[in-house]
Amino acid sequence: MNMKLEVVIVPVSDVDRAKAFYEELGFRLDIDIVNENFRGIQFTPPGSEASIILGKGVTSVRAGSAELVLAVDDLDAARDQLIGRGVNVSEVFHYAGGPFNNAVENPRVAGRDPEGRSYFSFASFEDPDGNRWLLQEITTRLPGRIDSAATTFNSVSNLSSALRRAEAAHGEHEKRTGQRDANWPDWYAKYMVAEQAGTELPQ
Repeated sequence: MNMKLEVVIVPVSDVDRAKAFYEELGFRLDIDIVNENFRGIQFTPPGSEASIILGKGVTSVRAGSAELVLAVDDLDAARDQLIGRGVNVSEVFHYAGGPFNNAVENPRVAGRDPEGRSYFSFASFEDPDGNRWLLQEITTRLPGRIDSAATTFNSVSNLSSALRRAEAAHGEHEKRTGQRDANWPDWYAKYMVAEQAGTELPQ
């Protein structure tokens, strides 16, 4: 049985204000349903298979209590884009005890993960109600997270970032072998698919 996470409820106090914020954020407005004493709005982040729903009569959970994560492949570019849309985004940080570990004193440490690891660098922002969003930079997936036979790149930005990383890795490959690789397109493709699927990278 497949179980796909499709929707997360985001509790808000002012529906129109929240709608305007998420539209400005660049999320796709899927639907806005209005009935007596009810309003349901669904948004989908760019490139996401999961959506958020907010509105009136949707949930009894306190507004501003949600915590959500957006995966990005280029944290700096994502920050710049959101800041350009008027969003107050934190500086880049990493967790002293590893991703999402808030159990230690002063869990957030300024700057990127010192080892440059995938999954370890973050930035954050809040919507008008105080719902908290994390941007998590993921450049290489954990094994099994993505089927290599179904690898896709869902935006020009994602594809161009993957190509740049493949180019840099291919340069190191040519240095190791001491030879120019005329078949670099195949090498790029293998690298990009392996990186996204979390399998062993070509050397």
